Amino acid sequence: MSTIKPALHHVTIKTTRIDEMIAWYGLVIGAQVQFRDSGAAWTTNDAANHRVAFLTVPKLSDDPDKTAHNGVHHFAFEYDSFDDLMSSYDRMRQSHVEPAFCLDHGLTISLYYKDPEGNYIELQSDNFSDWQKSGEFMRTSPDFAANPIGTFFDPARVYEAFKTGIAFANLQKEIRAGAYLPATIPNIGLPI
Repeated sequence: MSTIKPALHHVTIKTTRIDEMIAWYGLVIGAQVQFRDSGAAWTTNDAANHRVAFLTVPKLSDDPDKTAHNGVHHFAFEYDSFDDLMSSYDRMRQSHVEPAFCLDHGLTISLYYKDPEGNYIELQSDNFSDWQKSGEFMRTSPDFAANPIGTFFDPARVYEAFKTGIAFANLQKEIRAGAYLPATIPNIGLPI
């Protein structure tokens, strides 16, 4: 019997900040409300009926030790190209939404943002523009095995370099080699 492999359809986030969350996801991923009532909202950024939903119920509260507790670290959205990722970075930067940290994982370039509830949202583009090739890199590359978390980078410096016309393949090698490290290595939301 073969395994049935369903596709991920949506995520649902509990929140006491539903208005902020709707606005933030609208800005960051272009999510629009499909339906909302006093206890929930369902949003989408594509043709699906919903992709990100929010539940708000009494007795929810913030977790001051969220970083040290089990739970989801992040969920990710993929752009078709590095150019699209950088355009989105610039658009959000102009709205004063900055990444919490950025990593070149070897197979992807990833910008991690923190939503109003402190959840990380990864925006990424595939370095190979081909899932088969990036999957092969992940499975077989000694580079990935040696550094699976990735190399931190300063997104403003990378954006400025990209605007000069440097080819992505060359820029990505420089990022992975550490040429664009941030002034300080940021916290990635895990206990130290």
